[in-house]
Amino acid sequence: MNSIAERIAAMDWQALHRSLSERGFAKLPALLQAEECRELIAMYDEAPLFRTRIDMRRYRFGEGEYQYFADPLPFLVQQLRMHLYPELAAAANAWLRLLGKEEMYPPELESFLAECARYEQTRATPLLLKYEQGGYNCLHQDLYGDIYFPFQVVFALNRREVDYTGGEFLLVEQRPRAQSRGHAIALEQGEGVIFPTQHRPVAGTRGYYRATLRHGVSEITGGRRFSLGVIFHNAR
Repeated sequence: MNSIAERIAAMDWQALHRSLSERGFAKLPALLQAEECRELIAMYDEAPLFRTRIDMRRYRFGEGEYQYFADPLPFLVQQLRMHLYPELAAAANAWLRLLGKEEMYPPELESFLAECARYEQTRATPLLLKYEQGGYNCLHQDLYGDIYFPFQVVFALNRREVDYTGGEFLLVEQRPRAQSRGHAIALEQGEGVIFPTQHRPVAGTRGYYRATLRHGVSEITGGRRFSLGVIFHNAR
């Protein structure tokens, strides 16, 4: 089995960048093997691996729960975060150029996390999410302080239509003076999707403008759904 770094390097990044530019999101092939997905799901019950558990109902975020990993991150999660970052930093800087702004994202994750630390954002943010039948996640953005990275990635960890039904990943784009546009993205086990944390540039008649995006999960109509969220900025 190739390493995570090798699998990420072998992806068709030209096509992924094109999808991010044209659609605002990019679906990844099955980057995680089934055994790795099962390994991640099994972590959910290992309390020492996590720093915080959130009951979505309590905060009216939806129905379900999630846990933020504590540092040091599990090797697999750290590898995903580290090796996905450089290509996404290049995409993030390209988006800044379209909006007439200076590049601000360093080419390596370590340097970006040092910038987060300057703003007292030092708590890890990758997380595991669990939904039972009837669960869902309201549309939201994952912003944890003054500094945030403009992309994040979510992976499906169990089998759609076998382990659960429903539970599509939702991405809604709010355009100025226009009605919102939504995407419902079905992910097979091990697949992921790259999506904007808050905004994306959209071409208009007077140049590029920022469209606002929020993401969530549709109702799980049967079974239990697990996913892994890879967020690149740390939290305050």
